[in-house]
Amino acid sequence: MHDLETLQNGGYKGEEVTSLKLTCPLDTFPLDIFDLGATVVRLDLSGTGLSSLPSAFGTKLPSLKIAFFSQCRFTTFPAELAHCPRLEMVAFRGNCMAHVPENALPPRLRWLILTDNKLQTLPRSIGACARLQKCMLAGNQLETLPQEMQACKKLGLLRLSSNKFNSIPEWLFEMPELAFLSLAGNPCSSRPLASPDSALSSKHGGTRIGSLARVAWSDLEVQETLGQGASGVILKGLWRTDSTTTLEVAIKLFKGALTSDGTPLDEMAACIAAGQHENIIDVLGQIQGHPDEANGSFQGGLVMQLIPPHYSTLGLPPSMDTCTRDTYPLDAVLSFEKALRILADVAAAAAHLHSKGLAHGDLYAHNVLASGEGHALLGDFGAATVHNRVTSSRFEQLEVLAFAHLIEDMLALVPRDGRSEQIVRLYDMHQRASAADVSSRPCFKEIASELGSLRGKPSLRAN
Repeated sequence: MHDLETLQNGGYKGEEVTSLKLTCPLDTFPLDIFDLGATVVRLDLSGTGLSSLPSAFGTKLPSLKIAFFSQCRFTTFPAELAHCPRLEMVAFRGNCMAHVPENALPPRLRWLILTDNKLQTLPRSIGACARLQKCMLAGNQLETLPQEMQACKKLGLLRLSSNKFNSIPEWLFEMPELAFLSLAGNPCSSRPLASPDSALSSKHGGTRIGSLARVAWSDLEVQETLGQGASGVILKGLWRTDSTTTLEVAIKLFKGALTSDGTPLDEMAACIAAGQHENIIDVLGQIQGHPDEANGSFQGGLVMQLIPPHYSTLGLPPSMDTCTRDTYPLDAVLSFEKALRILADVAAAAAHLHSKGLAHGDLYAHNVLASGEGHALLGDFGAATVHNRVTSSRFEQLEVLAFAHLIEDMLALVPRDGRSEQIVRLYDMHQRASAADVSSRPCFKEIASELGSLRGKPSLRAN
């Protein structure tokens, strides 16, 4: 973080600043930033209240690759960004932005974040963004996408949750690299939560909403923080199910009404639709009676299965460089048997979800927990879409590409010490699952069956 007064007094000159962040309120863009323009690669002015950029912005910041203006006051996407020759990542989350002019997007754009705005349309010129890979549009008022967007052949991740789509553009299902798609909270895919009146008995105590238990906050004891993600914080706790029984559980408290992927209500609806499976993190209940409900600040919460400590996250989230692909520690390595079991378990989980009319939307290694023996659990339904009102098989064929990426990642972590026949078969599966002709890809049931056959060989027993 940098200080405006120091900037205005020339205190950062000569330091070759590559990343500049200001958080103080700004009425106008500080022109002193241009004095550092030759070296600034990343500029973060989020939360400053800025609403416009100077005309010389692009020429004065020739090295800029990343620009954040989230939680500011831009009502129109600034066309000045189109003149930034190297700009690849742009974020305008939560600006009440209503308009993106034609030809305003940077030509080298890879990552566009326009979450939580008031956009009703996108410019046709977005089709000229040939390098666009990640596009975050949740929480707007879009009813359709421009046909020209079909030219964005590199698009791998698209968030359209909480918009106004009555139907899905058919060409989306033909995009050759689209693997991560979310559409929850739209008229074409919405599935309301069951009424609280439809209460059933729960195997863990309490009452159930549809197939999800209602858990009183007073019956929970929070112990420690386990982690947090885009949608909320995960806590370890105890659930007193009755006067004599207490369960160790994980408690998820949502951060806000809208994430980059969708809303807490849509995530809870997806959890209901998912049901139970041995390779999915089990959601036990929905929290009721939280103290913050009284003032309206409580965004919802879930009680979930507590995963034993010998399970660990399989991968790390994408970096700004990898954009839509997960990252892994430099020393990460897997035995072939463990990698194969992980793949088989994830495929089984995905097959189960799609049989329920549900797309995960975020089928990444960083959303998979694996034990030392390779048993895998798929979690985080923040980007999930209940697609029982859309073409389910086509939705599945897009998500199969996400699984193809996982196959490629797992193979990269396996030492080349034999098993050539089995590895060749996995490479062949990867090729079929990542086919540019989306309609030719296998379904998850076929993939799971083939992986089960591979694991059934004596030499492939899990260690």
